[in-house]
Amino acid sequence: MTMKLHDLLKQLREERNWSLEDLSKKTQVGVEKLAMYENGELTPSVQTILKLSNVLEVPASNLMDGL
Repeated sequence: MTMKLHDLLKQLREERNWSLEDLSKKTQVGVEKLAMYENGELTPSVQTILKLSNVLEVPASNLMDGL
């Protein structure tokens, strides 16, 4: 079973012991938007998924599978 994107993002961030602020600085995506992604309130654009996958060092396809 594939994890939902919001759950996967939170898990990957927490595995790295990063706060939302840390991830925001690394991706140049606002804290508020990142929180909305993690809460399942907003779906990131493909461009944002690519940024997140690069910073989190996971294939973008892993994140897109959870959409």
